[in-house]
Amino acid sequence: MTTTSDTQQPTAALSLQQQFLRMFAQGFEAGPFGPHYTEAFAWRVSGSVDEDVLRLALADVVERHEALRTVVHLEDGGGQSIVPAVPPELEVVGLDASPGADRDRRAEELMIETETRPFPADHVPLLRAVLGRFDEEDSVLVLCAHHSAADVWSIQVVLKDLAQCYTARAAGKEPALPEATQYRDYVTAQQEEADSPAVAASRAYWRDTLRGARILVAPVRTTDQSPATSYHRFTTEARVSEEVSRLAKATRSSPFMVLLAAFAVFTNRRTEATDITVPTFTPGREHRFQSTVGSFFNFTPLRVRLEDCRTFRDVVARTRTACVGAFSHELPLLHLLAEAPELMSSAGPEAVPTLFQAVQPPYLMEGDRYGDLEFTAIWRRVIPQPLGSDTPDGMIWSMHLGSTELVGGLSFSRHLFERADVVEQAEEFLALIGELVADPDAAI
Repeated sequence: MTTTSDTQQPTAALSLQQQFLRMFAQGFEAGPFGPHYTEAFAWRVSGSVDEDVLRLALADVVERHEALRTVVHLEDGGGQSIVPAVPPELEVVGLDASPGADRDRRAEELMIETETRPFPADHVPLLRAVLGRFDEEDSVLVLCAHHSAADVWSIQVVLKDLAQCYTARAAGKEPALPEATQYRDYVTAQQEEADSPAVAASRAYWRDTLRGARILVAPVRTTDQSPATSYHRFTTEARVSEEVSRLAKATRSSPFMVLLAAFAVFTNRRTEATDITVPTFTPGREHRFQSTVGSFFNFTPLRVRLEDCRTFRDVVARTRTACVGAFSHELPLLHLLAEAPELMSSAGPEAVPTLFQAVQPPYLMEGDRYGDLEFTAIWRRVIPQPLGSDTPDGMIWSMHLGSTELVGGLSFSRHLFERADVVEQAEEFLALIGELVADPDAAI
């Protein structure tokens, strides 16, 4: 059973993040409210999973989190309405458990299959699950939500709550989780704080920081492919990961800052630009909303100036300053555009935005035990995808620094970029990271 946007009237306003997505809306057929704008994550589950109990727990989390049963309205200024909970879909599939089968690869393939299935944003609930079974004690759980309703942080919250609800249900008890703060509470807080001194100070910071800035774009090279998003994936050797971490510690930075600094040098070598504004995604959450499900992420521009940088260590320091300032003044993009209306003017039909992000979601389970089940997140993704979760026209570089390797992905609009060119860029960037972190004091 589903409820569509045709049967409900809006009862609440959209958040600024949702309003930003609405600027690019193409109805419910394409774009950020289309059926391919999804967020999926998967976990290996050790222990015997009871499918009936899992269905009850899935229904619990949809009841608990209103964002998973909220219908967005795109017309007449936009709005949203919360509808009664209905149980989400749970598909159970058998996976190849024959001797010699690559279970890790099959688990990743299941995740890809799940996230590429159409998922209408005008039908609720906006969550579905797939349970893949290798055998009675080894399973893969994939959760998929429409990205307009839940970001990657939210998916981790849903899994944590799902595990607790499952444990209670398996013991014959009602789940007893603390009351959840809802996304509509965030929308209300956002409206109440719009004219606050803190927001005014942050807007002033961005007005000064972004004066004359234009976001980084990549020139398009139109192909004969239909509009969709493809994914190229890559890894590095352990040495590079270790050296990135070592340099981050030595410069009181984060691995993301080191990698972004390398990306700035990479961009400079390709374009000769020295004033580089790279957009990234930031969480958009205050402490009180850390366990709330919804679309919180912000599109945050990071401006790195390379003038007078003689070494890579200099670039890291400059990047660190840019990141600390941006992260401490984080605001939804609509606030930023009010202060820097020309920021996006570099993007158009011939050049589209290029983003750079680190994928480090919170609450990432690594052998976490709930009752009789143990959950381990599947964050290492290495299989390229001709078709994946949709993104706006452009390129998004995504990096995840693991304990033994750097794992990355490059999503790109396949109708605007040739895959061979994308692969070549990724190879150049990886080689450059290795060169820069091996000798950060060499002249650049």
